[in-house]
Amino acid sequence: MSERTQYRNPLVERYCSPEMAHIFSDDYKFRTWRKLWIELARAEKNLGLPISDEQIEELEANQSDINYEVAGARERETRHDVMSHVYAYGQQCPKARGIIHLGATSAYVGDNTDLVQLKVGLELTGLRLRAAMRALAGFAREYADMPTLGFTHYQPAQLTTVGKRAALWLQDLAMDHADLQHQLEELRFRGVKGTTGTKASFLELFEGDHDKVIALDRAVTQAMGFKKNYITGQTYPRRVDARVTSVLSGIAQSASKFAHDLRLLANLKEVEEPFGAKQIGSSAMAYKRNPMRSERICALSRYVITSAQSPAFTAATQWFERTLDDSANKRISIPESFMAVDAVLLILHNVASGLVVYPKMIQKHINEELPFMMTENILMEAVKRGGDRQELHELIRMHSMEAGKVVKVEGGQNDLLDRIAADSAFHLDREALEQLADARLYTGRAEQQVAEFLAAEIEPILAAFEGEEEPDSEPKV
Repeated sequence: MSERTQYRNPLVERYCSPEMAHIFSDDYKFRTWRKLWIELARAEKNLGLPISDEQIEELEANQSDINYEVAGARERETRHDVMSHVYAYGQQCPKARGIIHLGATSAYVGDNTDLVQLKVGLELTGLRLRAAMRALAGFAREYADMPTLGFTHYQPAQLTTVGKRAALWLQDLAMDHADLQHQLEELRFRGVKGTTGTKASFLELFEGDHDKVIALDRAVTQAMGFKKNYITGQTYPRRVDARVTSVLSGIAQSASKFAHDLRLLANLKEVEEPFGAKQIGSSAMAYKRNPMRSERICALSRYVITSAQSPAFTAATQWFERTLDDSANKRISIPESFMAVDAVLLILHNVASGLVVYPKMIQKHINEELPFMMTENILMEAVKRGGDRQELHELIRMHSMEAGKVVKVEGGQNDLLDRIAADSAFHLDREALEQLADARLYTGRAEQQVAEFLAAEIEPILAAFEGEEEPDSEPKV
């Protein structure tokens, strides 16, 4: 069968980074299995079991040179992946063959490797997330004072600023970052537990010495980069997977909100994602600039949000110390959730780093709606000049209805200010109204809110990780 006739995972081929794909690759997994066997043997030797330095050295010498053909052929016979790799490793390490996997069960390498992948995957996701946050923080700071129409119900509402809206996107990502860091801090190791989590096999190996069994668990846990481990049945609690994918789902939700907003802004021609000089927007309509990167964020985010349900159902349906209906599901749902979020954050970083703002279109839309939003200020100014509030309120209401009719029914320009300037009851000429028409008078504390939010909430996060390497912001396609 040719390569082109086989299914190829688009998450790997088109979207996620090579770094994230590697974390969930077979090579990463089986190298980690071998590292776990080495650390188990080393700890057992240090605690007095008859294992030699020569055996440890032999295991270390062959850790990365995995004989996949031998393991694959053996698995086709035994239908057991762990024992097949124990056999293959033993073929390369004849002196150490008898002590590989000593006292352990399959979950020792399988589950502990899963937890290593979760840890490293979360760390890379955090790197991607902070890169996107830096880009959005720069955008929010640059446009903190630029007035723009706010929207509620996707109807024009009181003014905000372009930067304040970006701060709202950024706040969602900051919540996700807090959740991610919490999960990293909480994540533990399965460790050395035996078949049903009781450590019975290791207690037998150490002739009933509980202290040595505890020390063995601690030594392997620390050697693999973890501080604590779980109390377990055969497997680590499947609630861990549900908690981690909940974090990934949260990131996807925030990214999707950003991308949906940007797609609406692109339709308004106010803010757009970057568009390459030779990029094609449509195969039929050559003039189009479709927001395809934002659409891809939405598409992949939707996949992550729905995929997060699988680990939740798995956690809810585990039987006693373990059942095997989790395994096939985990092999798909966990890696693909990480790879999809990786792609989402790479695209989000790319888009946020190159957002294109059109101030004249923003001002045009403000001008169309601002006269209606000025009415309270106009009323107060007219009262100061001797007008009757109740009478003026009714007049403004009537003029607003007529101006709205001109816009909606006749397709004309908003002439509310002209109507008020011509009404002697207001004692306001066109110059006085123009002074009230400064859009910056209607954005409240938006500019200050951006500065305060960045200083209090975002800059401390980014400062804590200052100097980390920024990822390439260009998506694969």
